[in-house]
Amino acid sequence: MRFSLGKAFGLCLCLASAAVNAARFTPRDAPAWTAPLSTRGRYVVDANGNRFRLQGGNWHGGSGTYQGSGDINDDANHSGGENSHTMPLGLQYVPIDQIIDSFLEIGVNTIRLQFSNQMIHDTTPIQDDWVAANPQFRGMTPLQVYDAVIKALTDRGIAVIINNHTTTSRWCCGVDGNERWDTAQSTSTWISDWVFMVNRYKSNKRVVGADLYNEVRRDILTDPNWGSGGSADWLTASQQAADSIQQANPDILIIVEGINWIGIPVDGFAHSRPTLTPVSRQSHTLLVPNKLVYSAHFYGYTGPNHSGATGIGETSDFRYRDFTRDDLYKVMTDSAAYVALDKQMHYTAPVWHSEFGVGGRGNDFGPDRAWFQNYIDFLIQTDADFAVWPLVGWTKNAGYAMISWDKSGKRTGLYDGDGDWRAPIWRKLIGATRATGQIASVNEWKQLRLDVGDFTQSLAVRKNNGDWDNGAYKAVCPDNLRLIGLGHSSTRGLCTDVSYGSLWASDRAIEVVYDERHVDNSKGDWAGGYTKYECPANYFATGWAIRGSKVSTVMCAKASKTLGTKGRTVWFDQGDNRADQLGGDFGVGQYKGSCATNEYIKGVAFTTRIFANGAPAAIYCVQ
Repeated sequence: MRFSLGKAFGLCLCLASAAVNAARFTPRDAPAWTAPLSTRGRYVVDANGNRFRLQGGNWHGGSGTYQGSGDINDDANHSGGENSHTMPLGLQYVPIDQIIDSFLEIGVNTIRLQFSNQMIHDTTPIQDDWVAANPQFRGMTPLQVYDAVIKALTDRGIAVIINNHTTTSRWCCGVDGNERWDTAQSTSTWISDWVFMVNRYKSNKRVVGADLYNEVRRDILTDPNWGSGGSADWLTASQQAADSIQQANPDILIIVEGINWIGIPVDGFAHSRPTLTPVSRQSHTLLVPNKLVYSAHFYGYTGPNHSGATGIGETSDFRYRDFTRDDLYKVMTDSAAYVALDKQMHYTAPVWHSEFGVGGRGNDFGPDRAWFQNYIDFLIQTDADFAVWPLVGWTKNAGYAMISWDKSGKRTGLYDGDGDWRAPIWRKLIGATRATGQIASVNEWKQLRLDVGDFTQSLAVRKNNGDWDNGAYKAVCPDNLRLIGLGHSSTRGLCTDVSYGSLWASDRAIEVVYDERHVDNSKGDWAGGYTKYECPANYFATGWAIRGSKVSTVMCAKASKTLGTKGRTVWFDQGDNRADQLGGDFGVGQYKGSCATNEYIKGVAFTTRIFANGAPAAIYCVQ
């Protein structure tokens, strides 16, 4: 049983908090915006197409603060001596409206709200003194408190992104049993929990995002990987989770953090912090493609090859705070920011700096201060989305917290004029010039991958056509895109909506082509001596299937308008043959062919003659 302070003491704290803070705030709501959120290229936009910068902070506690050893009821065994009781921190001492007022006061419009899988299954009611300043939460389970916190935030106009921070309810992040989404549970259980959570908040459109898992990293023996297969493949697991989530709630943003750490942090052994580096080679393609946001974490005491440890696990590698300003910017661009800054690539998406922070009051360490100033300037220069860690603390000189309260409810906030050196730097960030208003629509470019199994990214095909080539690996573009490029290895494709927009007819008719019945040789044989799978008139290629490397079928979608018939053959069995580099290198290390932006793929040619494996060799591009 956890230690209880008792109801009487809790009531005293509640009254004291109210008295101290009653005159401090002028209640207000966040600036108006319309849910749900989507993306346009590198920007997040609201339902009206207006820029919505994720200008946020982390309200931690829901995933636990216990450090894993000693009596869980002893506050000393919780991070920083702050025991959250698996609820957002501070509810013991401060009424929730005053906490939210403080967020709005410093310009926050988005909250990253942590939960653990253990917490959402905990049916034990909380103790009254744990919510002494918020008696309306008495008798609730931790998940019900989480529900109430979300409602309070969204009622005030704040966007909420729910974050699966840990599996078990304990402090993150080290070798702690929470290194990966599947360390303490199966991938299927993890995905089921996500579907449960997004369904729980589906009716509240201001719950805008699902942040899939926090700081995926090496456990004792195994590194996570990005698309290399196996149980530790974060690209594949996060893609599967995203697909399940979007089938439950297609409105919600999907936030995928890069890999936080691989290798053994000892000099002489390979080790690094990949972050979003591998995204340029292999990226996510969602069922609803304009809902993807990537994320990254940066702290001055860590580094691209430094674990952040002091003592055991410390290496001679640079920490981020050790770099010059120019070198720091290059490292952060190469490892994360490029995903947003590179235009019209298959991986282009907003990058949310969803954790960063530094000690405030009492921190006179020069490198920390210089790093924070440089980092904030980088966020401003790149017009990045962000969320500081953490917003709330309640111990004396609460370290990194932007706003802290003591146990009597007295606030020490960022703007309270008591010497927090971060205040002017934060004000500069919040007030910086940035893109605002309407964001122009951009063309979508998305990668298809057949490395580990089916990749049918069409909601309509999943609903209406099922297993349309039984036993084959199948790939299909999202509903509003068409196939524009293929790789000679058979496993890579490129989708887009450039020039044609959403081309698929409203009845979502398709034809799966498995022979040459639609080949029209009236204008000559466009791939003499090769087998050709060609779409019928006014249909365009939207997917393909393979058996081994051999082309098995081509999926053709009915167009919403009459299509042109002027065609040309693009061969790519001997080398790359692309009209341009839009979409980027969608098949690194493979020969690739792609049509021009004003063309569509009408056919795919291949051969099974000696020394050939039946892989795509040419595409028929028509305008």
